Order: sequence, then structure tokens, then C-alpha cells
Amino acid sequence: MKKLEGKWALVTGSARGIGQQIAMGLAREGCNVIVHGRKKENCIKTLELLKEYGIKTDVVEGKLSKVDDIEKMIGEVKKNHNCIDILYNNAAIQNKWKEIYDITLDEWKETFMINFYSIVMTCNAFAPGMKERGFGRIINLTSGIKDIPQLAPYSVSKAAVDKYSMDLAADLRGTGVLVNFLDPGWLKTDLGGENAMHEVTTVLPGALVPALLDNDGDTGKFFCAQDFREDK
Repeated sequence: MKKLEGKWALVTGSARGIGQQIAMGLAREGCNVIVHGRKKENCIKTLELLKEYGIKTDVVEGKLSKVDDIEKMIGEVKKNHNCIDILYNNAAIQNKWKEIYDITLDEWKETFMINFYSIVMTCNAFAPGMKERGFGRIINLTSGIKDIPQLAPYSVSKAAVDKYSMDLAADLRGTGVLVNFLDPGWLKTDLGGENAMHEVTTVLPGALVPALLDNDGDTGKFFCAQDFREDK
């Protein structure tokens, strides 16, 4: 029996890119997957890719820049599945390249809404149910970006993800719910760009490591997907 067989995972931003790879990796481990995109029709490709694994799938939509959309997405997941077992907060945006002094407050707010506040909302929604059931894996995607002031909203929002993940992990320690944060590496995606160091496929198998931990495994820890590459 595969380790995640029969469990349900929600992967935000899984219509393409890193999230799509994570969804496929989970499916290979027997995990049922809820695919998320800004619109359901954007998720068709991922759903097609998941068919070969014989798992159950669902799809939800919502712009993570809008509180109402996030609440609607959460409500739909809870209605259809009550509680999920695994949460990958993958979706994120990168602000436009600007001198740090020229980045507007609205740009800071939008970046934090998508990259950080949406994570708080999904964790608030699903972590209590995981705790009650004695099992859960929350993986919040972060970044190794540093010393690039032109992308400060992105890097600072990811630093917030790190600290929040550690605090949430401390609260849930000993409950069977593990919270960790994962750097996928600089990948060739719409966000990472064509000059990135690694192909998007190299996010696996490393991205799955925090989901496959035993209940007494690491929590509140940083993982780098590139550390687990099979071609190293």
C-alpha cells in the first residue's frame, strides 16, 4: 500500500508549474488531489495528467488576491470533503521589478495577500480538523531569494511564510500535524523565468518529502527540494 493512499490533498496553484508537479507526485503515492486554479477551466491539463494514476480528483477555483474567493474555495472544499489530510500552499506571485523605493503600498498589499494571508486563511480553515483527526501535513512553499531589493515584497512575504510556519508548527507539535516550509529552488516556470537554474520537474521527489514524514517527523523545518534530486 502506498503511504498516502486514500488521503486527500489540496494543492493551491496546481493548474500549472510547480503545483502541477506536486499534484502528480502526490498522485503517484496514491493520494487523491484537489486541484486549484484561478478558474476551473485552467485546471483541465492537470486533471488530464492525473487520470493515469487512478486516484480521485476534484477541482476548485478562486483568486487568492480576493478574500471572498478564498472563503468560497475553502467552503467548497469543506462541503465536498469535510477535512483534508494534506495542504500544499504553493500559489504565489512575484512583484514587478522596481527599485525598492518605488514599490507602491498597493503592490506590497497584493503580494502579501496572495503569498501570505491566503496561507493563513487556509491553515486556519483546515489545521483544526487535521488536529482533531490526529493527522495532517501542511507544506508552505517559500523561497531562497535574498539580496534582491527590487523584489522585496516577494522576498519579505516568503520570510513571513517561514516564521508563520514555525509558529504554527509549535502550536501543533505532538498532535500528528506537521507544518514545514519548502523551497522548490529556482525553476523554469512562469514565475521563475526562462533563465532559472533548474527544470520544473526537478522539484520532485524533494517536494514530497515533508508530506511523507511519519507523525513523529520534523516539523517547523525548512526543506529544499533540490537537496533530494535523484540525478545528484
